[in-house]
Amino acid sequence: MSAVKVTWWGHSTAWIEDSGVRLLTDPVLRDRVAHLRRMRGPTPQLPGTPDAVLVSHLHADHLDVASLRRLPDRVALIVPAGSRPFLRRRLGAAAAARAVELAPGEEYRVDEVTVRAVPAAHDGGRGPWSRHRAMAVGYTVHGRADTWFAGDTGLFAGMADLGPLDLALIPVGGWGPTLGLGHLDPVRAAEAVRLTTPRYAVPVHFGTFWPAGLAFRRGMFHEPGRRFVDHVAGTAPGTRVTELQPGETLTVEPAS
Repeated sequence: MSAVKVTWWGHSTAWIEDSGVRLLTDPVLRDRVAHLRRMRGPTPQLPGTPDAVLVSHLHADHLDVASLRRLPDRVALIVPAGSRPFLRRRLGAAAAARAVELAPGEEYRVDEVTVRAVPAAHDGGRGPWSRHRAMAVGYTVHGRADTWFAGDTGLFAGMADLGPLDLALIPVGGWGPTLGLGHLDPVRAAEAVRLTTPRYAVPVHFGTFWPAGLAFRRGMFHEPGRRFVDHVAGTAPGTRVTELQPGETLTVEPAS
């Protein structure tokens, strides 16, 4: 069986290839989102056109309208339940009509893989002053491998039910000096790995963006990935963790 490949482009943007299907998660394809500036890694250069985009929630660093506009209309847009009004307002009626809304437990088939929405403990609204509300979800992808893209989440009851997995893309930090509710730091992210028992794990959602004008803190920016590697070694030693640099690819061989 062919290997599954994942390329991390920084923050929550990843390119997943499984069974000939190409998926793009939470695409931020430019170097600035609102007050955030890309501080590490190249501007994402996609190897082609994805078959589908997986959007975990409406926050601007996960649903970047300008990045979605760069993708052809034929790309399937998989979004959390309740997202369509926002898409209609910002991307137009055609984009809203072709969007596939999923609530936890619901599935959508993309050629040879099945995409399933799973819970996420996170505020899914666009922002504190926005009237646009929707769920926050993660996704599992089932083809030659079982892959979990967690989106943004804290620990939640039933997380262990997601496993066992072949690959987990786990958020371990953020884009500023603090983490609010509904996020995982390296310690809690390692616990998520222990609960879901993936064979491979990749830390994401750190070391990419930083607010313009805010004093840079190297520890909060660079260290979450390394700390996650260290904590998983003690918490879930059966999982192989790879800390990718933006633009690097991990190949996951199917389980025997």
